[in-house]
Amino acid sequence: MNKATQDIESTTDAQDTGQAGLVTPVMRALKLLRFVADGGSTANVSDVGRRIGVNRVTVMRLIETLQFEGVLEPLPQGGHRLGLNFLTLAASALAGEDHLATARRVLTRVTTETGLSSYLTVLDGAQVRYLLCETPALPLVSNIRAGSRVTAHLTAPGRSLLAHLSTERRRALLGPEPLAAATAQSARTHAALDAQLERDRDAGCAWSQDGFEAGIDACAAAVLDAHGRPLAALSVAGPRSLVGTDTLTRERTARAVKSGAADLAILLADAPAFLAAAERG
Repeated sequence: MNKATQDIESTTDAQDTGQAGLVTPVMRALKLLRFVADGGSTANVSDVGRRIGVNRVTVMRLIETLQFEGVLEPLPQGGHRLGLNFLTLAASALAGEDHLATARRVLTRVTTETGLSSYLTVLDGAQVRYLLCETPALPLVSNIRAGSRVTAHLTAPGRSLLAHLSTERRRALLGPEPLAAATAQSARTHAALDAQLERDRDAGCAWSQDGFEAGIDACAAAVLDAHGRPLAALSVAGPRSLVGTDTLTRERTARAVKSGAADLAILLADAPAFLAAAERG
């Protein structure tokens, strides 16, 4: 740091610490976050510095640190927005976000990490309803769209939700045997489905290989509330050539899905529609 920068820093320190015991770097970071939250662009760090009263070198360091911690996220067109780590922290205390819009950001991240289409679903009786769909820049390979309804136990997200219902509730929803089937892999009895759901629950996610659509593999994890009730499910799907068959790739996909579901559990914790879905379950 050169002398000019040190002088500016010292002047700013004196201005920022009018009260004893205040931590200047934290105050600067909060100034920057408030600036971004109010719609300010970080594309020009010199302009940011002038607006928040911090020199450009410090602005650059703050942005780098906050981005590293996931508190800021870079935008494709330049600049930054508040990151998911900041939003999950805020959502744990206050309900101030549009829940579906925030959920879509989680789906976008999961799609970026996996290269697969991602979906947000809720249980609706014996079916799952697809609320959101985020797809990579590849030709669509699935018939599933936002708004689609599918018999729950035939899909990975449906199984991940059913796995967290009581046996009695699950059987009441699905009705008498034989259960509906989509492929030869589909469970046709409650006993077979119970065994499959136990494996899904133990793994923390449900995998489907050609389970609903030929050539399409999927992985899903339930979004649970504080009582372990399913609010929704996050899933990814794609052709097996993209999903991969090796253990390392599948484990990486499962981690991305589970991480996304954990973030959604915080972000959707106070969403009335999702709480109502959990109550119905």
